[in-house]
Amino acid sequence: MSINRKIITKNAYRITKERGKTALRVRVPGGHLPVRHFETIKLIADKYGNGSVHITTRQGFEIPDIDFKYIPEINKIIRPVLEDLELSIGVDIVELHKGYPAAGTRNIAACIGNRVCPFANYDTTDMAISIEKEVFPNHYHVKIACTGCPNDCIKAHSQDFGIIGMTEPQYDESRCISCQACVKNCKKKVTEALTFKNYSVVRDEKRCIGCGECAMKCPVGAMTRSSKKYFSVVIMGRTGKKNPRLAMPFMKWAEKDVVIQVIKNTYPFIDKYIDKSLVKEHVGYIVDRVGYKKFKDIVLDGIEFNDELEVAESINFGGYWYERNNCFEKPV
Repeated sequence: MSINRKIITKNAYRITKERGKTALRVRVPGGHLPVRHFETIKLIADKYGNGSVHITTRQGFEIPDIDFKYIPEINKIIRPVLEDLELSIGVDIVELHKGYPAAGTRNIAACIGNRVCPFANYDTTDMAISIEKEVFPNHYHVKIACTGCPNDCIKAHSQDFGIIGMTEPQYDESRCISCQACVKNCKKKVTEALTFKNYSVVRDEKRCIGCGECAMKCPVGAMTRSSKKYFSVVIMGRTGKKNPRLAMPFMKWAEKDVVIQVIKNTYPFIDKYIDKSLVKEHVGYIVDRVGYKKFKDIVLDGIEFNDELEVAESINFGGYWYERNNCFEKPV
């Protein structure tokens, strides 16, 4: 049968290496999926696929080995999963019976977050769902991941937007017993942001990355996490064939609303400057071409900043270019 590749991929079906076969991509925002949907996924895999499911690197499911002719039928079966996106999260899907309306902005991944992990500074799934509500459905190729702390278990530094949880340590000197557990831990494991002077802990605000390790190590509760949630945002990391690189720091001590609005503002930037001659273009390449300053001006426009927010004045993106940095030769 003849197919329109653009329509198929926007409907969240993958073009595979086997002629006549496709794979359905199932979104799992924040990495959490109600188990009642497992039956739907199993039904599609057993009846229309090969009985297997692939868990993707972005925490979604792919159901492989599906004949293209079954797409309309499968779109009706997957409807309960889409209804959860619409009803529970609040995304706008006009025709639920036609399956996913977009797949460009990839599944928003998240580490387990502070629902489970003692290191995490925030509820990563809640943040991922909040972002999903604002950006899905969208055809632009954007990758976003939320990680609870600077340990970065979700590999946020490989994303277009990596959102890292921060906390501002709260020091109660009256409770401190001068054990220096927080200072020693920060020196060994983090950034040496803490020192001990005149029987008190001193925090270097420039070196502190807001990880919260000091609060975890304090045996008497003299050092605690702030009740206010903050975020560091790293941008334009990527893998792939062209100049792979880690994401670089863009903002720190940002509040949730600021982070979400920056991501929302990125889509008009993409729409204005994307190379329309390409099938798709990662936003990082657009920033490389247009310039960081223009990107920053557009994505920060109209945002009400919290007082603690800091934004990078400039960014020198790293990475490597195959033809420039990798000079290979036969070993002697």
